[in-house]
Amino acid sequence: MDATQSILPDEQARFGAMAAAWWDPRGSSAMLHKLNPARLRYIREQADRHWGLDERARRPLSDKTVLDMGCGAGLLAEPLARLGAQVTGVDAAEETIAAARAHSSGSGLNIDYRQGDAGAVAGEKFDLVTCLEVLEHVADPAAFVSQLAGLIADGGLLILSTPAKTALSRFAMISVGETIGGIPAGTHDWEKFVPPDELRAHAEAAGLRVIDQSGLSFSPARGFVLGTNMALDHFLTAVRA
Repeated sequence: MDATQSILPDEQARFGAMAAAWWDPRGSSAMLHKLNPARLRYIREQADRHWGLDERARRPLSDKTVLDMGCGAGLLAEPLARLGAQVTGVDAAEETIAAARAHSSGSGLNIDYRQGDAGAVAGEKFDLVTCLEVLEHVADPAAFVSQLAGLIADGGLLILSTPAKTALSRFAMISVGETIGGIPAGTHDWEKFVPPDELRAHAEAAGLRVIDQSGLSFSPARGFVLGTNMALDHFLTAVRA
């Protein structure tokens, strides 16, 4: 699959239209704002474990290069940069990249944002590649994971997350999320959701070794929490086999 084929034009247009409100915690990306603390916790835990980092360090990624693929307007890229990483963010929509550049500039962060897909960083290698809540929006998830695998530096990590394909995810993310939950209608297509075993198979077919799979679930008392329940949303961490 050609790298340019991973972008679905309707998805690119949909997320581009959300760009102006991306950083509004009560706007169309409100759910991503709620997910972000748990996502960052997972990334930090995996990085600490893999590289033997000091879990108390404020800038533990100061010697690491990070690629955030499908970065949107930078909700994940900015905190990764604050953890010390040299961050590159790639997104298909020009509007979201413009919003990302404007916000990071106003925040005093130096992040290399590029419009495109995996082809925008072809030939480059990164210590950490993150691609969160993106696979359910691409044309061919297996081919896309293979492209991401080719961007991992020696000794590096790939971290993915995506909704599970279950009745719970359909109810929570579409029936509720896209009606009263603030997610714009049409954002998700349940048929494109990826089950945990399928995601593992994609990673292994790309020549990777999976070192962790974890779930993201919702607690009325605590919000989104990490754990073993992968029925709603799930993470995968992999290294080169």
